[in-house]
Formats: sequence, structure tokens, C-alpha cells
Amino acid sequence: MESNLLTGASVEENQDFSEYVAHLQLHMTLQARNLVPTLKQTIGDSRQQLLHQTQANFEKLVSRQCL
Repeated sequence: MESNLLTGASVEENQDFSEYVAHLQLHMTLQARNLVPTLKQTIGDSRQQLLHQTQANFEKLVSRQCL
């Protein structure tokens, strides 16, 4: 029974740590975006918009990924 309690505590610690890391990654990503100058987007430049959207989606997936 003690091993179950220790294992449960360990799993909970890992989940807490994973959540902390995900929040830290998101914070760092948002800070990095503030440091990078914005690119001028023209109305007809759909490739640039697609690139930005793809990068944002990738960053979301990575930040939510479990260790």
C-alpha cells in the first residue's frame, strides 16, 4: 500500500512539473515574439499568413505536449 501512495505522489509531481514546463514554454514563446520585429503583411500575401498560422499552431502543440 505504501508503494501505491509513493507512486501516486510521484505521478502527481510529474503532472505538476509537466504543467509548469508547459506554462513556462508558453511564457517564453510570448516573450520571444515581443522581441522579434513584426513582419509587414500585405493583404494578398496568403503564404506569409499561412506560415505565421502554422508556426502558431506548432508552438501551441509543443507547449501542450507531455514530457
